[in-house]
Amino acid sequence: MARPQARLTVLSGPSGVGKGTVVAEVRRRHPAVWVSVSVTTRNPRPGEVDGEHYWFVDDEHFDWLIAHDGLLEWAEFAGNRYGTPKGPVEEQLTAGSPALLEIELQGARQVRERAPEAQLVFLAPPSWGELVSRLAGRGTEHPEVQERRLALAQAELDAAGEFDVIVVNDDVARAADELVGLLTAPPPAGP
Repeated sequence: MARPQARLTVLSGPSGVGKGTVVAEVRRRHPAVWVSVSVTTRNPRPGEVDGEHYWFVDDEHFDWLIAHDGLLEWAEFAGNRYGTPKGPVEEQLTAGSPALLEIELQGARQVRERAPEAQLVFLAPPSWGELVSRLAGRGTEHPEVQERRLALAQAELDAAGEFDVIVVNDDVARAADELVGLLTAPPPAGP
């Protein structure tokens, strides 16, 4: 009998909620968990490594990926494009292992359309004030970009009801463990 495909899990949430921090904690505490590396047209932030944090590409290469159906999903966010390379995700799922994507809301919606069996997890801040503080504390963006991110974050918070599960990021280690529990839980039985 063929081994059933593992479940695809998508982690999304507003900018500044700590998606990257929670995923880094998942990697640290549970190194066996496979996390997709997204491709982006934005410039690396200090300390980011190509192929580890993102695959950093130019617009021409990103356009090529779109034209050749090389992305599971993609979205434009804060003036840059981000996407999930399709091949590595398919390889992981075909091997029977869970796959975790850390993507924005637009991408999560695309995954829902293309893979309705995927589990969508929304990472929420403990409060709006905490989210504002996290975005302002980053110090990596101009004030105009921060204002756009806050407006988008409010719209993204309003979309939490579209997700299968909400995880509150009030403690990074706890949120990481909860996410791993969701990754390894069996999919719900069909009707």
